[in-house]
Amino acid sequence: MTTHGSTDHPTGFAGLHITVAGLGVSGVPAARALAGLGARVTVVNSSDGDRERAQAAELEKLGVTVRLGDGDTLPEGTELIVTTPGWKPTSPLFLAAEKAGIEVWGDVELAWRLRGRGGKKAAPWLAVTGTNGKTTTVQMLASILEAAGLRTAAVGNIGVPLVDVVLGEGQQEGTSYDVLAVELSSYQLHWAPSVRAHSAVVLNLAPDHLDWHGSMEAYAADKGRIYEGNTVACVYNVADPATEDLVRAADVEEGCRAIGFTLGTPGPSQLGVVEGILVDRAFVENRHQQAQELAEVADVRPAAPHNIANALAAAALARAFGVAPGAVRDGLRAFHPDAHRIQHIADVDGVTYIDDSKATNTHAAEASLAAYEHIVWIAGGLAKGATFDELVQKSADRLRGVVLIGADRALIREALARHAPDVPVVDLDRTDTGAMPQAVREATRLAAPGDTVLLAPACASMDMFVNYNKRGEAFAEAVRELTAGDR
Repeated sequence: MTTHGSTDHPTGFAGLHITVAGLGVSGVPAARALAGLGARVTVVNSSDGDRERAQAAELEKLGVTVRLGDGDTLPEGTELIVTTPGWKPTSPLFLAAEKAGIEVWGDVELAWRLRGRGGKKAAPWLAVTGTNGKTTTVQMLASILEAAGLRTAAVGNIGVPLVDVVLGEGQQEGTSYDVLAVELSSYQLHWAPSVRAHSAVVLNLAPDHLDWHGSMEAYAADKGRIYEGNTVACVYNVADPATEDLVRAADVEEGCRAIGFTLGTPGPSQLGVVEGILVDRAFVENRHQQAQELAEVADVRPAAPHNIANALAAAALARAFGVAPGAVRDGLRAFHPDAHRIQHIADVDGVTYIDDSKATNTHAAEASLAAYEHIVWIAGGLAKGATFDELVQKSADRLRGVVLIGADRALIREALARHAPDVPVVDLDRTDTGAMPQAVREATRLAAPGDTVLLAPACASMDMFVNYNKRGEAFAEAVRELTAGDR
């Protein structure tokens, strides 16, 4: 790590002609906020449906100009672009802006610039990114911070727009937040050059969204932006050296420390696990000789290896903020993960049924498969360019059977043929939502007492379902049919 001086550039918006690229969860709050600050706002959006027209009508009441069905043309007079996360850097709008010398901010950059307005104290950010585990870690962190008696919220890519949060801080309770637990995607970080977190973590790195970023190197570089300007701690994953490399490359404030987390015994300046106890050897008086007990592995639910890693990362950020050990324990005990993340659905005749529909890429599926000893695996969907050989190689000895669904199931079937040829495979040649009950029945037929039927698709869901939530709900409903006697 190298160090630099503080960077914070308050900006006035009154009279500025700002184009907001995209509506949706973050575009509407951005446009609304900028209009309220006196900017002349134009929103451009490629799609033009009923939902978009309703959003446009609300914004037009505020004096915002909305242009639907054309997201490529740069509005005349634009002085700044604020973009929502999904827009690619190669979009014609941004290429035109680059040619014209117009700066592009993301919604997170805008939120950072708006902190502290109206006399409110700007809450520090504890920031989380990574290929997998971001939402769970941010929610764990918020639970720990709340257990410490701090006013906080889990915000950002988790679905709560940061712009709304920073402008609305303290409106309900009469006081500002003490600290924010902020989930940031690689998309958001790409357009957030000024963000400077109190402390931050990159949980892990695996190929994802490469069609957006252009290369693994560019994807990793955008993830690494989360460490820029950190003031207290850059937290990294000891088991994933690429995350430590990003720490080494970052420019940080003087005194900022590199803090590792590991599922093994921690060294100095690390958090880890010793005989079923989460321990801290980083934020103690003598990290070379002391270790502080934080919680038991049993306090983490579910206690799958990758979820314990999430808990250690959350604990590291909380400890960097000065949270006491007891609050780490209490926060982890109080935390309940969202649905479709290694969610236990039922035990039927000695077989356990687990919904990890959120495992939409190979890295997430690998972590899920590693959590169970004997598995009948339900997999498949949209591969998004992924390959499955490494996943199958690492998991082959755990597989008792596989049921394949979805558009790109042949890619997984071929990897199984190469690396697990003796594992029974059921290939369901259908991509309708009704395939899930059949998949569960076939998985049940392959399972024996002591096995786990695991939905960890390693693929996106949109070939069959609206989203991964609907896919998980279909799985859970099919399992409930088993418990009702339809076996």
